[in-house]
Amino acid sequence: MYGVRGYFKRSKDWILVSTSLNSQKHILERILFKHKNSHTYLLADAYNGKYIKQTTIGFLEANAGNNALKLIHNKKELCFGVDAQLLGYVGHDGLMEFEVEGDFNAIDNKKRDAIILACISKNYFSSYLKQTKSNPLVWTTGLMAPEAYTLKASIDGWILNET
Repeated sequence: MYGVRGYFKRSKDWILVSTSLNSQKHILERILFKHKNSHTYLLADAYNGKYIKQTTIGFLEANAGNNALKLIHNKKELCFGVDAQLLGYVGHDGLMEFEVEGDFNAIDNKKRDAIILACISKNYFSSYLKQTKSNPLVWTTGLMAPEAYTLKASIDGWILNET
């Protein structure tokens, strides 16, 4: 009920554009939403939990300016990953259990915003985000349930350029 697909699908602010199953072996489902009142798109990938380490590395590398992903929708090219202005991680904080290595040095001067909804994410992600030169908009200092209503509220505020 509070997952990204279900919550955003029920929202009056977002339109479900597409969904695809098993787009890659580690991605169980990929969903694309469009905000009704802006040109903002949300691409949400549901990862297979056994690939959490690769998921975390991919998120951090995208924050550093790697991992470009382009999709075509209505003859328009949509750019995600490295080309996204806002990147989010929602789920278990695997960094509590393991360390990661990857290409986390920022490759450009583009300041990407980040939302990290995972337990104690500020403590575990801060050194990596510093390396990627990302701007953490929302992260946590305690335990939490990373549910979609928090993600939606964060994105809504970002769209409105709220502090």
